Amino acid sequence: MSSMLYWQQMSWGMVSLNFLPFGLLLVLIAVLPFISFTAGWWEKMGNKFLTAALCAGSGVFLYLHPTGDVSKIFQTYLDYLSFMVLMGAFFTASGGIHISGAFAGLPYINTLFLGFGGILASLLGTTGASMVLIRPLLRANQLRRHKSHVVVFFIFIVSNCGGILMPLGNPPLFLGFLRGVPFLWTFRLITEWSLTILILLFIFHLIDDKIFDGEETHIRGSLIQAIQEAEQPIHIEGWSNVFYLLAIMLIALGSSYWLNPWLDAHWAAQAETASKLFQIILMSLLAYLSYKTTAPNIHEENQFSFGPMVEVGVLFFGIFGAMIPSLAILEAKGPTIALTHPWQFFWASGILSSFLDNAPTYLSYAVLAAGQNGINPNHLGDLAARFPNLLAAISCGASFMGANTYIGNGPNFMVRAIAEQARVKMPSFGGYMLWSGAVLIPVFTLITFIFF
Repeated sequence: MSSMLYWQQMSWGMVSLNFLPFGLLLVLIAVLPFISFTAGWWEKMGNKFLTAALCAGSGVFLYLHPTGDVSKIFQTYLDYLSFMVLMGAFFTASGGIHISGAFAGLPYINTLFLGFGGILASLLGTTGASMVLIRPLLRANQLRRHKSHVVVFFIFIVSNCGGILMPLGNPPLFLGFLRGVPFLWTFRLITEWSLTILILLFIFHLIDDKIFDGEETHIRGSLIQAIQEAEQPIHIEGWSNVFYLLAIMLIALGSSYWLNPWLDAHWAAQAETASKLFQIILMSLLAYLSYKTTAPNIHEENQFSFGPMVEVGVLFFGIFGAMIPSLAILEAKGPTIALTHPWQFFWASGILSSFLDNAPTYLSYAVLAAGQNGINPNHLGDLAARFPNLLAAISCGASFMGANTYIGNGPNFMVRAIAEQARVKMPSFGGYMLWSGAVLIPVFTLITFIFF
């Protein structure tokens, strides 16, 4: 029996078993830090790695035992390594950029800052923009007593919703570009992007203004005084790291435009692996050079350490392994799912992207939409040309709804870790979902009625 046929014919009882490692890991991440007798145990990185490794090992076993497909495991963890190197390179380079000056956490400044971040997310990518901007935003709000909501909306806008205008903005869109979607096609999503960002900024400003009015008088006065006494407007140190950020982006873009076609022509069987290894080596080198050439005082001012990166690496090691059988089932049973309308694709891709990696989720539903309409799944440019509303719905669902949970998109967990390192008390996994349920779900429902 072929691997695909095995997953297609699997009973629903076995489906539940194969989803168990991934679901269990999510529950443990959400619950263990907030139970009094497990919180201390969970704080130790070794215990997090043990938990992640057990769940990853279970996922690998459940996939490998019936299929024997070792190459899938290899490719999954090569993807993990690529993901971590990309995140690490952005994290290291952005940690060498220090933004200071007349910038303090007043509501209108916070709103403008998040709006700027929403624009930058499509240019630098959600990861790059998040890593560059989260530290100055935290410094600007360090005098405020209540600021976790600022980070939550930062994740909503900068780490997710802002990145849909360019293929480099979000990993799912980059996968579409690699499969033939024109580079500038995503710019047609500017109406969806504009309305979503404007609504979120409006809601944020109302909430932040209300919370700011409740702050002590001396805090409000200190923020205003900080702006008045600033020696200069906005000052940026570490310009060499801006070059490193641009170089990281160029490597990703150059690989898709020039390296991948050349490898496909000359080394087809191993082209994808060779391309990923090339990117891993070059991005690792850039991260190393960035760290070594950055002045120590910049790292000190940014309170830079690799602690958040290590935590993300440990937990996503578990997530990547645990989700292998889950993704295999979704790929095999996807064609049996009755999806025909754009709004159905929007919510189906969005809900899965809230908990699974949004890149393969995007690809799964784009392939499904292509297959339903007689289009070669390797030529998604035809889907973009003939059924733009379907691809737009999948693109927005996968990109927007990664904001629904901390694990929906790579930068989410990273931003949370950096904020907690800066002593911001962030919501729990479930607490964050209360925020996303109250704010994002009504916005996405409105987007559905207007566009899909």
